[in-house]
Amino acid sequence: MGGVPSIPTDRSRTVQVIGAGYSRTGTVSMALALEKLLEGPVMHGGTQLFGREDAYVKLWCDIFANRDNRPVLMKLLREATAGFVAVTDAPANAFIPELLELYPEAKVVLVTRDPDRWFSSMQALIKDGVGESMLMLKVLLWPCPGWRWAPLWLNQLGSYEATRIGSTLTRDSILIHNEWVRKHVPPEKLLTMELSQGWEPLAKFLDKPVPDGPLPHANDGEAMEKFAKSVFRTAMLTWVGILSGTGMLAWVGVGAWRRSLLV
Repeated sequence: MGGVPSIPTDRSRTVQVIGAGYSRTGTVSMALALEKLLEGPVMHGGTQLFGREDAYVKLWCDIFANRDNRPVLMKLLREATAGFVAVTDAPANAFIPELLELYPEAKVVLVTRDPDRWFSSMQALIKDGVGESMLMLKVLLWPCPGWRWAPLWLNQLGSYEATRIGSTLTRDSILIHNEWVRKHVPPEKLLTMELSQGWEPLAKFLDKPVPDGPLPHANDGEAMEKFAKSVFRTAMLTWVGILSGTGMLAWVGVGAWRRSLLV
């Protein structure tokens, strides 16, 4: 975690906690906290989808593509979450009913925050014109394994969320999401909290001792901005390498053609 995706080494381990908080509610911080309490790998959606190998990211695209084929959907969800002790962030937080069916012993933690502050944070992440630049994003990320799937799963997630919480993001979107969670999770399995409450409610809910020190704090916004710059820089350098190689091949080809004319 913490920018590096956790990868399970024991795929027999199962999900014990489903982090139901919407993106920008401290999903990285919660993932770090659960990793400490449960002593195992946690699937943080953003970290996984931007940091794992090509096949794993494509797996989540296949999950969205099979939303209406429940047997296949459940099989793929189990494959994507096998070995993790917890999940947080999108896209997993959009499949809470399915995850509870797969892992009936799991508990659900819903982290929330002030709707106005949350909306401001989301607006900083989802700027106007993102849809118009999707074609450019597809081209830019095409040669980069793992990242090449981002335009597809972002579009799939957007379509899915439009049916779940509405097509337009507003300050009420987080409230709609929270009510959706409460609708699908039995009260005895659900903890609703804010990160400012610290370790105590979380540890008590999970029957774990309260760790020393404060609850982990990660600035999702700063981490995402830094990571996005790294992605674009790497993608641009990859394209420079491709175009330079193509140019070199063209130069060699033209030279060979010219020499053939002199024979």
